[in-house]
Amino acid sequence: MALLLFSLRQVPDDEAADIRELLEENYIDFYETNAGNWGISMPAIWLRNEQQHDEARHLIDEYQKERQIVIREEYARMQESGEAPTFLKNIWHYPAQTILFIAAIILVLYLSIKLVFEFGL
Repeated sequence: MALLLFSLRQVPDDEAADIRELLEENYIDFYETNAGNWGISMPAIWLRNEQQHDEARHLIDEYQKERQIVIREEYARMQESGEAPTFLKNIWHYPAQTILFIAAIILVLYLSIKLVFEFGL
């Protein structure tokens, strides 16, 4: 029976590709399911052979530890050089999105307050 090894929901494409490559290099028998057309199915990597679970899990855990170190070092380097994304930089790079979000917030607040005063609550 198949055994869930690694959920691919919200996993970056490069990480998923690295996991696939890692499993193939170590001759781990697996298959992959996608999220489907509407994104409601379970995107994941499944093991065909349950006896390989411990080895596969160990490989993935080691890979993720290494990846975490690399990503944190990269983020620290970006912070030191001033390239890291910040709230103000996001506002500056996406002004239309920011204006739309603020307008939506104001609309929701207005409608909420208006309804409260109309019903006299």
